[in-house]
Amino acid sequence: MINSNNAYERIFKRFDEHGDRKLSPSELRRFLEMLGEELLPMEEARELMESMDSEGDGLLGLEEFVGWMEREMRGDEEGKIEELREAFMMYAMEGSECITPKSLKRMLSRLGEVNKFKRLCYDRRI
Repeated sequence: MINSNNAYERIFKRFDEHGDRKLSPSELRRFLEMLGEELLPMEEARELMESMDSEGDGLLGLEEFVGWMEREMRGDEEGKIEELREAFMMYAMEGSECITPKSLKRMLSRLGEVNKFKRLCYDRRI
């Protein structure tokens, strides 16, 4: 397994245009844009930088960047788990934590996919 700190350091170096081991608000903006985020106005990038800048120099050092990435990744994982839980519960039988053929058919019918359920049942002999 790849050490996440090493991966974060490689990412950090990729966006550290000046090689000063610090990210400026404009370098942070480029990083976020590369991730598919909407381009932040410079003022919002500065505000985000201030929220992560523990040294108070207006720049983001490697340790601050790694800490921020780890917090973001933990939050992202928790969000995905919650989304999966919600999706599962849509298909589960009411008052239960199980997906039954009946609850699956009910949800697929609501989604207009009842024919897929019939094919699944036929293919699997449910």
